[in-house]
Amino acid sequence: MSRKLRNRFLLIGGVTLIALYLLFGPLHLRDASGRITAQAIAANFTLSRLRQNLAENIKLGLDLRGGSHLILQVQTDDAIRSITAGNLEKARSILQQAGIKFTTATSPALGRIEIELEDSAQIEDAKARITLDFGPGWTARNEGKRLIFEIKDEEARDIRERATEQAMRVIEQRINAFGVAEPTIARHGPATGYQILLQLPGVDDPERVKNLIRAESRLELKLVHSGPHPSEDAARQSLGGTVPPDKEILPARERRRDPNAPPVQYYVVEKTPVITGDDLRNAQAVPSQAGGSVYEILFSLRPSGAERFYTTTSANIGKNLAIILNNEIKSAPVIRDAIRDEGRIEGDFTKEEAEDLALTLRSGALPARVTYLEERTVGPSLGADSIRQGFAASIAGLAAIVIFMLFYYRLSGLNAVVGLILNLILLLAAMKIVGAVLTLPGIAGVALTIGMAVDANVLIFERIREELRNGKVPASAVALGFERAFTTVFDTNLTTIIAALFLFVFGTGPIRGFAVTLTAGLIANFFTAIFVSRAIFSWVLERQGGRPEALSI
Repeated sequence: MSRKLRNRFLLIGGVTLIALYLLFGPLHLRDASGRITAQAIAANFTLSRLRQNLAENIKLGLDLRGGSHLILQVQTDDAIRSITAGNLEKARSILQQAGIKFTTATSPALGRIEIELEDSAQIEDAKARITLDFGPGWTARNEGKRLIFEIKDEEARDIRERATEQAMRVIEQRINAFGVAEPTIARHGPATGYQILLQLPGVDDPERVKNLIRAESRLELKLVHSGPHPSEDAARQSLGGTVPPDKEILPARERRRDPNAPPVQYYVVEKTPVITGDDLRNAQAVPSQAGGSVYEILFSLRPSGAERFYTTTSANIGKNLAIILNNEIKSAPVIRDAIRDEGRIEGDFTKEEAEDLALTLRSGALPARVTYLEERTVGPSLGADSIRQGFAASIAGLAAIVIFMLFYYRLSGLNAVVGLILNLILLLAAMKIVGAVLTLPGIAGVALTIGMAVDANVLIFERIREELRNGKVPASAVALGFERAFTTVFDTNLTTIIAALFLFVFGTGPIRGFAVTLTAGLIANFFTAIFVSRAIFSWVLERQGGRPEALSI
């Protein structure tokens, strides 16, 4: 064998071994004691072990593995309502600081704020101050003593779009942290529908995921003004019967695990929080310091939040600090010393509850509520049937192709068969490398790849036949056949890959899976059809001394 041909086969062999290892690895060569033994090596090559490794290395999509299919609706009105409420509070604060008196300040409709002033002479001054703070996204007009602010349509659309995109990011963080392999999270429906498609392969507890997605985890730390009080009325009476704008009354439940339990204590707290969930750097579930099966949430703060926390706690030693989760006080410990960047959320949490809560705290709050428009569950048995049927169809198609190639091209058909098998191996290995998920459309991509691989071999073989009929010697016929078929094979594969790239960019879920599978298969096809097949022909001719019958084509 010539040196050039030997190098070609070394490259082919190396690529094939790497691909096989990616599919059937990893190999564990040592026994329990850490020694390399023949038994440990042999254990890697049992049929059950190889099948197990292959199943772990090839990730299956929702339609093959089973799981949950959800369509979520982002209630974008919540985002506009929240911004409206925030602007209303800012408007009140601006007027109070400027000494401009007003009788009412309300939000009678979504994206609308109305303020009634006592003195109509201050209308323009108040309008200018508030408009400067609200920005160009709001219109302002006055009717007598009344100031009316309304959100612009384009600003409302931007808020809805940002809320949807932020909701997608938060949901993605929560799902990834939950441990779902290869979830699909994408926009769904019309652009103004603000819907999200969520596919969760292999999820056997969809209710927990749904609760995790829609969970609110608003963390606030506020200074306690007074309490605990036995009732809400008692808390209000401690303020003289009226709750001032800078205070609020919040309940503390005796047991968190019982959501129906009545509040047994009430605290009066400052309305402005010292720290919010936006200041969190990390949150994790840890066993309670009291021991037992109860868990707590240990959280740490970002530098800016930590500095505010330190300043507040150092100035309020001896006072209570309420740790509030979703408007419910979990604990109100006494500030014994200045605290900089860590704290604990105590409560009657199980391990699962604490882990889910820590997860939602880390991912941040949803900008708006989400509701479920559609929910479907795909059973694993259905996916197994699809795999079995797809595998049977692929084997039947491959067998038919093999029979045809051997019948029509005789021994040269073996060349095409070897290329097809190697093509499939390289395709699956490429999917392992890029972390692609095999779906039903992906299986269709595999079938299409097999067809195009056969087409490439047919083009090359017919070119070689044509050169032989023109009187060329076998070596020259092979060289010219591959040379003249190269452009056709290259153009065919390239144009199909370009089409697949567009499917990947603009498609979602299974369509992307089809595009990835097809692209990987075409790249492998080009390698096997042009490089591997030619190496096999060259090896056969070299062994047979270049005789015409050596090609058997």
